[in-house]
Amino acid sequence: MKNNIYKFFTMLFVASTFYACENDLLNTLPYNRVGSEAMWTTESMTDLGLVGVYQTLRNNHVGLHQWQLDQYSVSTMNRDIQALVGGNITSGNVLFSDYWKQHYEGIHRANNAVMNIEKVSPLTPEKKGRLLAESKFLRAFFYFNLNQVYKGVPVYLEPVSLEQLTRGRETEDAVWEIIIQDLSDCINEPNFPDIYVKGNVGHGRASKSAAYALRGKAYMWLKKYSEAEADFKEVEKRGASLYQGEYKQLFKEANEQHAEMIFSVQNIGISGLGSDIQLRLGTRSSFGSCWNTFLAHPDFVESFENKDGSAFDWETYLPGYNSLTPSQRTVYFLRNNITESEIKVFESRGANMSLYLPNGNEERIRQAYENRDPRLTSLIITPYSQYVGYVNNASTAVTLRWPYRVENQAPFDLRTDSNTKFYYLWRKWVAEGGSEIPNRAYCPTDQPLIRYADVLLLLAEAINEQGFAQEAIDMVNLIRTRVGVPPLQSTDASLPTYVSTQENMRERIRNERRWELALEGQSFFDELRWGTWREQKFAPGNGIKEIWGTVTAPYSWGGEHFYKWAIPQKEIEMNRNIIQNEGWIN
Repeated sequence: MKNNIYKFFTMLFVASTFYACENDLLNTLPYNRVGSEAMWTTESMTDLGLVGVYQTLRNNHVGLHQWQLDQYSVSTMNRDIQALVGGNITSGNVLFSDYWKQHYEGIHRANNAVMNIEKVSPLTPEKKGRLLAESKFLRAFFYFNLNQVYKGVPVYLEPVSLEQLTRGRETEDAVWEIIIQDLSDCINEPNFPDIYVKGNVGHGRASKSAAYALRGKAYMWLKKYSEAEADFKEVEKRGASLYQGEYKQLFKEANEQHAEMIFSVQNIGISGLGSDIQLRLGTRSSFGSCWNTFLAHPDFVESFENKDGSAFDWETYLPGYNSLTPSQRTVYFLRNNITESEIKVFESRGANMSLYLPNGNEERIRQAYENRDPRLTSLIITPYSQYVGYVNNASTAVTLRWPYRVENQAPFDLRTDSNTKFYYLWRKWVAEGGSEIPNRAYCPTDQPLIRYADVLLLLAEAINEQGFAQEAIDMVNLIRTRVGVPPLQSTDASLPTYVSTQENMRERIRNERRWELALEGQSFFDELRWGTWREQKFAPGNGIKEIWGTVTAPYSWGGEHFYKWAIPQKEIEMNRNIIQNEGWIN
């Protein structure tokens, strides 16, 4: 249990009462009680005020549910088509308005903190410097998230009243430079800690390592690769390091304070202070009987390399697979010894039952997953693999089979909330057995917003964008070695791990980021930054897919203007100085 941060979150819970407001008020406004000078006149009240700024990270679109943005990237799909990938979203959609509103709420809280810590709070110079740095880091983080999607927003760096919310948008580049200035102030503050080690009472707060990482990310958007490289190299110097155990274990509560986790949303297994990630990703066989709302996309699964670093191809394991229609391929995913009545059902659905092996179907398909990058089976429950769920009030090993028959007796099939379809299921973040979490609605595991593997892969990218170099290969190999796949190399062209050009290395780095950072809310922003979102997410015939490729609901590309989100319609109505992004109709 995280005893060292109980006090932090008790303060946070109390702080939320100071920030309470009516639902029909504009949430970007500063809150009168916390914004008043009285809130900051003692050290304890100042601490409470700053906790209120951190509390913004628990808003769904700011930090707590940032992982859900992966439903718009290549790795993840929602069981229901969302408007953004359905191509029919408008500027009035709640995604745009909530994202905007929740981040500006944090910005105005941070502005109150910056002003009042400087002018009012009776702190020692050392503590004042540290809290100012934390406030500016959080403000930079909020603007960073906004600028990634809106590409230029109004900037406020001081508390304002409702009547003063009239500024137009700064350019995208100007906002990046403002973010960089805030982060530079953090980095230059001598009392801002390099990093908080495991068990430190301050763990969960911003640090200098987080500031270097975030500033480097801003430089990546500006394509200032040498500056980004320099910042990313500072992160290790400040104490960040890679976890060296099994990839899956990094995302368990026991390792949430490892030095790889640079900045995270802090969770506790208490109602209102935990995460509902288990509810959204777990299955009916998981503790709490969950919904598996978010699923792994088949294209993402098929992108994982073989163990030797070669590209995966179904033909290697199932000759003729690629020439079959998705319906015909269903046969390969059927369980052993299906009944005559089941055979007739699948024949009626188009399965090529002449290819069925009554006593070896499961074993044949399992080979296609067992000889792959180990991250695949750490991330995803693949067909005929086991998952330790919670069945009959006990930890029970269940197996993902098709068609599903029964969960609570041998042979113990994994039961989903989507049993009429056969989908890949997430293993990452999903609790095993019945003792890891107290409740499906409040998981205690922290949600990383910045971790060192992310930084290392960005460092590799920054180096490679300046020219093909061995150093970039070395950075990627730190990640690959950790998970047990062969390192990339530039000396033996006969091996599948060979890289020799900047272009080839660029694609290797991008794939590593997709695999390594799945379900962490980074991949969608990567695709926007690279300009690859359309080709990756909206390839012809893509959509919500069953494992063998049958599309149950298609995606639809809305147009190039989708690379910039619409400014919320309500914001434009309230402030006519805000100009809508091109292509969006108000």
